[in-house]
Amino acid sequence: MYYEHPLIKRESVQRRDYQVELARQASLTSTLLVLPTGLGKTVVAAMVIAHVLHAKGGKVLFLAPTRPLVEQHYRSLQGMIEGKRIGMMTGEVDPLERELTFLENDIVVSTPQVVSNDLRQGRMDLRDVRLLIFDEAHRAVGNYAYVDVAKAYLDHDGLVLGMTASPGSDKAKIEEVCRNLNIKAIEVRTERDPDVAKYVQAISMDWVEVELPPEMKALAQSIRSLYEQYLRELVDLQVVDKDRVTNKRYLLEMAETWQARLRAGERNRGLYKALSAQAKAVKVEHALDLVETQGMSALRAYLQRLKEEAAMEDGSKAAREIVSSERFQRICEEAEAVKAEHPKLSRVMGVVARQLADSPSSRVLVFTHYRDTCDLVASKLGNVEGARVAKLVGQSDRNGERGLRQREQVGVLQRFRDGELNVLVATSVGEEGLDVASTDLVVFYEPVPSEIRTIQRRGRTGRSRAGRVVILITKGTRDEAYYYSSLNKERAMRRRLETLKEELGDGGRPKERGQLTLDGF
Repeated sequence: MYYEHPLIKRESVQRRDYQVELARQASLTSTLLVLPTGLGKTVVAAMVIAHVLHAKGGKVLFLAPTRPLVEQHYRSLQGMIEGKRIGMMTGEVDPLERELTFLENDIVVSTPQVVSNDLRQGRMDLRDVRLLIFDEAHRAVGNYAYVDVAKAYLDHDGLVLGMTASPGSDKAKIEEVCRNLNIKAIEVRTERDPDVAKYVQAISMDWVEVELPPEMKALAQSIRSLYEQYLRELVDLQVVDKDRVTNKRYLLEMAETWQARLRAGERNRGLYKALSAQAKAVKVEHALDLVETQGMSALRAYLQRLKEEAAMEDGSKAAREIVSSERFQRICEEAEAVKAEHPKLSRVMGVVARQLADSPSSRVLVFTHYRDTCDLVASKLGNVEGARVAKLVGQSDRNGERGLRQREQVGVLQRFRDGELNVLVATSVGEEGLDVASTDLVVFYEPVPSEIRTIQRRGRTGRSRAGRVVILITKGTRDEAYYYSSLNKERAMRRRLETLKEELGDGGRPKERGQLTLDGF
């Protein structure tokens, strides 16, 4: 059964009752839509677009954070909407051409930065926009461009639709997103809701624990000793809470506080010493993270970068002090002597090899946090029989290696969809919103402490068919802490969303709204 509407192409959208209901509510009032990846946020958006343009005319502006996402939504809307002109704008389009694109089209899909810039330069105004859509709406905090565009739209009192798979577990942040986007209602669906469950494919979750070999444990202990030396320096300066000093976020927050005091004119040698000790601690803590959760190749590459930073004329004082220490010299010698690689590497190869052997038509997505690890894993997986491997990384060039420009990212994803590639090794650029085809297996090389990123990674599988998620965890390391942190945050997010739904009324809608009488639903 298909959804029918004068502006929706015939037999292009299957009718799912929960999507129709969500679209109906979002057409009534400015709404934050929270829907797991793979359950059709873009389809709901297309239904709302069709209703608004049919009922009110005017324009629709659809914003997404990156060019690949913009191109993806542009293609999706072209496949669903008829009778309306659809245009696309990104930073690669000349400003005058963007101006024409906005004027000539009924629906414009764009990155938010160019809209913010064009509004500031007077090349665009939002008076004819009847609906403004924010994809990955959880980004609408701080000084992100979504906030500027939403503020400009306030004057026109139009409809807003924010969409996200995971707004986060922090109630204050969810409220900030709603406030910044002028959201009046929240609509939430999960895989467990009765009207959604029948459309959800089963996802099996496997946690694979590995143990560091003895020589890597010994190396980790050497690095930890140097790390603890710098933490003691901070404690001795009496500028930190000794019970919280091992918390990296706390150290970063304290450094911001000290820098703000110095910028305000405070003359305090102790603060300069504290900043130096903090910088050294954070750099060495990163080395500890690499040896415990990533592997020797990533660690050696990082130690080399520290040496290069120390040797540079404008290199940091912290890097010079670390590199000149005897402990660091011993750590480098130990690192060179370790012949083993991280056991995760053989595990990920085994998991992928078995998947492709059991189901040669499979699509596999492996997530890694660091670019160095991504390079190594992609290289090793290239040796697995039947694996056609590519990397999906961000745009920035690092350590002499060129990143992937957004057009190249789009090309890699298309090759993956077409089956030319069957294994994709991705950094965080693969997490957010991108349609990476129907993926049978998702591997987390490491857990991530963010519930948003965990949900996004997991949501890459179980779309059109059953999927599997494998999470690799190194025993006795921060991997375990990150895993449980993410789990607890996800549970907290669900509780907070349920609370907000109740505060707004049944189903996340304002109370006593009245009878729903919308044409087209």
